[in-house]
Amino acid sequence: AVQMLAEARLPYIVVLTDPTTGGVTASYAMLGDIHIAEPNALIGFAGQRVIEQTIREKLPEGFQRAETVRDKGMVDMVVHRKDMRETLSRLLRMLMGKPAGAASPSGKGKDVYDLPLLGAPGR
Repeated sequence: AVQMLAEARLPYIVVLTDPTTGGVTASYAMLGDIHIAEPNALIGFAGQRVIEQTIREKLPEGFQRAETVRDKGMVDMVVHRKDMRETLSRLLRMLMGKPAGAASPSGKGKDVYDLPLLGAPGR
């Protein structure tokens, strides 16, 4: 399915909820063109306890949480679930070349270019 989207030149937008871990993180979750996470979502491959036991160190506060992985460039933005529909609509209009004045589904959305800057440096 991911390859079909790429071949059709359609965006693959990933929404990471709490928790997004293990094989999901190692595969489909990180293949997206744009990654959106819900606030404070746990996002990572192995759990904190397993990592701490492996490296024999205490991990920092917020490790593998949405805001931290966004700041590190692993996700593009953190969006509350109540704002997800509007955010996805704006992204799709922008990525699919819809006019900036195109109405949002609710009729009260912001212009597509009011989105926060996507991606961290180097992403």
